[in-house]
Amino acid sequence: MYQMKKTFEKEKTEMRAAYCDTLRELARENDRICILDADLVGSSGVKAFFEEFPDRAIDCGIQENNMIGVAAGLSAAGMIPFAHSFGPFASRRCVDQIFISCAYAKNNVRIVGSDPGVTAAYNGGTHMPFEDMGTLMSIPKIMLVEPTDTVQLKWLIRALEKEYGVFYIRLLRKNAVGVFEEGSTFELGKFARLREGRDTAIVCSGIMVGEALKAAEALAAEGIEAAVLNAFTWKPMDEQALAEYAETCGCFVTAENHNIIGGLGSAVANSLSRIRPVPVEMVGVEDSFGEVGTEDFLRKRFDLTAEHIVRAAKAALARK
Repeated sequence: MYQMKKTFEKEKTEMRAAYCDTLRELARENDRICILDADLVGSSGVKAFFEEFPDRAIDCGIQENNMIGVAAGLSAAGMIPFAHSFGPFASRRCVDQIFISCAYAKNNVRIVGSDPGVTAAYNGGTHMPFEDMGTLMSIPKIMLVEPTDTVQLKWLIRALEKEYGVFYIRLLRKNAVGVFEEGSTFELGKFARLREGRDTAIVCSGIMVGEALKAAEALAAEGIEAAVLNAFTWKPMDEQALAEYAETCGCFVTAENHNIIGGLGSAVANSLSRIRPVPVEMVGVEDSFGEVGTEDFLRKRFDLTAEHIVRAAKAALARK
């Protein structure tokens, strides 16, 4: 079970450090764990893994397509590979290798795409993945996940060690807003229900979880009770929860650091259209390319703020 913190502040531990430390712990117990990187060992924070397990760490260079092929080959040989690059290069650059060599071949591969959406900041539009989850969404049987903080990330890495299949982990590299208490556990494919409400439901993930919680507080001050649902698993979608909150709340807001086309909003709306059609308002990137700037500037530039969630919630309520 998961437990939420009483206050939500930036964590002291970076997400990439939690990623590396958890894999090192697992690798000491399981000699099938290995990692691959695309000339980003420093950026991904896995130098300590390379030093401790040099025979199970491969820097493939700036050739993500080949890296995914190597990961598939390692899986076929019985290993459990985690392969990392920046989000756009871990997804759209090698989608055919992910489809054919990993998913179609029924291999067991974990692909890690870092610096999601506006968190790419000064790396700009070429490195700013607003489309990574959408690019991979239609690959059969793939699981798409976006952990919120280090607690959820550490649980997720351990949970995926025991699963078999193709997984894409959308990883914030630096400091996240801490939402969950240490020791929290979750369920793959199920929302973490962070706040209950009967007026509207906010479905959110990644950096937008903190914004959604702020928005829920602001709405409560106006007498509007919003449920907050952490969709850390985008695929498969938690359709049971969607049906339940469609009945209880009658409308939704989605909040994502991603293009609303093909993203979390699209996935939620697609599910609801089949199981219980209700109004859905989407807070996310409006079919745009990324650009250079600080993360704070880019959040405002692309309307990824609590204020925009509040506005969307009121629009959804007006459509009920």
